Amino acid sequence: MFFCYCLNLQNAYLQYILFSQILLLQRAMEELEQETVNRDEEKVKYLSEKLTPLQITGLSMDELQKLCRQFNSKIDVVDEERYDFEAKVNKNNKDIQELKLKVQDLGGKFKKPALRKVRVSADEMMRALLGSKHKGSMDLRANLKSVKKEDIKQEKVMSSEVGDWRKNVEAMSGMEGRKKMFDAAGGGQ
Repeated sequence: MFFCYCLNLQNAYLQYILFSQILLLQRAMEELEQETVNRDEEKVKYLSEKLTPLQITGLSMDELQKLCRQFNSKIDVVDEERYDFEAKVNKNNKDIQELKLKVQDLGGKFKKPALRKVRVSADEMMRALLGSKHKGSMDLRANLKSVKKEDIKQEKVMSSEVGDWRKNVEAMSGMEGRKKMFDAAGGGQ
C-alpha cells in the first residue's frame, strides 16, 4: 500500500515536471514569434527612415551620373564600416579563444596532446634553435671514445707485466740486483 502511494507521488511529480516544461516551451515559442515580429517591424521602420523613394524621372544625364556617384560613395562608406566591424569581431573571437585557453589552463582540465618521437640530428636542432647563426657541423659521435681490440690486448700485456713486480723486486734486491742494474746501465765494461 505504501509502495503504491509512493508510485503515485512519483507519477504526480513527473506529470508536474512534464507539464511545467511544456508550459516553458510554449512560452519560449510565443516569445520567439514576438521577437521575430518586432525585428521585422524595426527593419521596416529603419529602411523607411534611411531610404527615401527615388525620383529619377525627368532627370538629365549629368544629374543621373551625380546620383550614381553619391550612391557609390555611400556604398564605399558602408563597406568600410562592414570591414571595421568584421575586424572587430575577428579580434574579439581571438580574444575569446585565448581567454578560454587560459581558463582551461587555470582549471587544470587542459588535455595535453600526445607527443610524437621525431628524429632530428644535432645539426638540424641547432639550425632550428639558432637559425642562420649556426655554423659548422656538430658530430656528437666523433667525440665519443672508441675502443679497439688491439688496445684491449695491449692493456692485458701491460697488466701482466705489472703483475710480475714481486719477482722483479726480489731479483733486484741485495747486491746481485744492484750489480745487474749497474751492468744494464753500461757501467761494467
